[in-house]
Amino acid sequence: MTAHQQTQASKADIVAVFDIGKTNLKLCALDANQLTDAPLDVLRHTNEVIDRSPYPHLDSEGTWLWLQRGLKNFGERFCVRAIAITTHGATAACLKGDALALPILDYESDVCQAVVEDYRALRSGFEQTGSPEMAVGLNLGLQLYWLSKAFPDRFSEVTDILTLPQYWGWRLSDKKVSEVTSLGCHTDLWSPARNDFSDLVTRLGWCDLFPPVAATGQPVGTIRPELADSLGLPADCVVCNGIHDSNASLVPHLLSASEPFTVVSSGTWTIMCRVGGEPVTLTEADDMLLNVNAFGDAVPTIRFMGGREWETLRGTSESDLKDLESVMQLGVFAVPSFSDQGGPFRTQHGRLTGPVHELTATQKTALASLYCALMTDYCLDRLEHRVGDIIVEGAFARNETYLRVLASLRQQKGAQPVRCSADVTGTAQGVALLWQGKKSGAEALQKDSALVKPLPDKADRLLQAHARQWHETIKSHSV
Repeated sequence: MTAHQQTQASKADIVAVFDIGKTNLKLCALDANQLTDAPLDVLRHTNEVIDRSPYPHLDSEGTWLWLQRGLKNFGERFCVRAIAITTHGATAACLKGDALALPILDYESDVCQAVVEDYRALRSGFEQTGSPEMAVGLNLGLQLYWLSKAFPDRFSEVTDILTLPQYWGWRLSDKKVSEVTSLGCHTDLWSPARNDFSDLVTRLGWCDLFPPVAATGQPVGTIRPELADSLGLPADCVVCNGIHDSNASLVPHLLSASEPFTVVSSGTWTIMCRVGGEPVTLTEADDMLLNVNAFGDAVPTIRFMGGREWETLRGTSESDLKDLESVMQLGVFAVPSFSDQGGPFRTQHGRLTGPVHELTATQKTALASLYCALMTDYCLDRLEHRVGDIIVEGAFARNETYLRVLASLRQQKGAQPVRCSADVTGTAQGVALLWQGKKSGAEALQKDSALVKPLPDKADRLLQAHARQWHETIKSHSV
């Protein structure tokens, strides 16, 4: 055994999970032998967008430098056995050989709208893709079409199109693959029923640009030798095929939970995925869609930009249940929507009603949480969730006001317990479990989820009255 191997053997084995959210980057160190425990460490960084020519694009090189620093940090303290990757959707890299042919377009940019009318005539129908027409660049097919028209010479040189998790997997391993959860994430590029690319891909001649599909979460290769040397990682450290972040949150429950259930994955987006139960009627106009889970199955989904809207509405201080009661007693309402990028009310302009000027900083935060819980409840109704657990993952899993309001609202609608996931990172354990393939770990994580108590009686009575008026207000607002 070499001195380097002896040093590695003395360190704790970890899985490094690279988690790219729309707002933040995270690198989580999970104990490879106890994946369901809290992370040993979490490094964080802002996910930057470069707002300059040729169009707003992701800071891929800045992210790459930060990731290498983080992996080197972990390599000095742990033995990194595997690197797993999870990212937001609606994003892809166009490569020319081993370099970017074009910068990675930011899906929040509206540049694609210049060709949207032409694209509508080409895109496959909702009945084939389960992918509704979305704002800005949220349909990945539209992004690619715009790039092909705005930069025809450079797009003609593209050799590979990699969805975002697979782009980072390639940079780490030198292996180019595709993956179903990112292809099936409102891209217009995938047909869940056929388990294959949609007619749009064939129509535009892009079939050969996508590498073969590889199993989600499974190793695609080992880390590039030069990276292993420079970062102090084992030469046999495996790089796993990445996953769309909301689908990573689903994994532990797909492995262990009893159907039916719904997972509420919360971050910049609040995404509700329903598993099992009676068939769901999807309505494109309500921004409902089919996602594709890690095992290739279609999952009825609805979402709204909950994290972004919460940030827009909140005050500068944390809130408690007394603040919540004060907001409801004052009769202040937040009427959707405070983001035009997604959700059933994306075409309406949000507004506040009631004596808003009387709200304190803490009460504003309570209002933000109340609003997001009401929106979640509304979306769960549209998703036809009538029975089974509702499991909240991610940022809202730490928000007591949101959780207890949601629990009270669902208690009025039958056997619908709300549970708070123990996975405070939202996605890390799910993607790591795919690598290890241990159902027992998923069951342990499932058992760690805590049942959320509804609001106490006084607050619950105020909430039920508030919710009735909120629903009446949004109905009149939408006329």
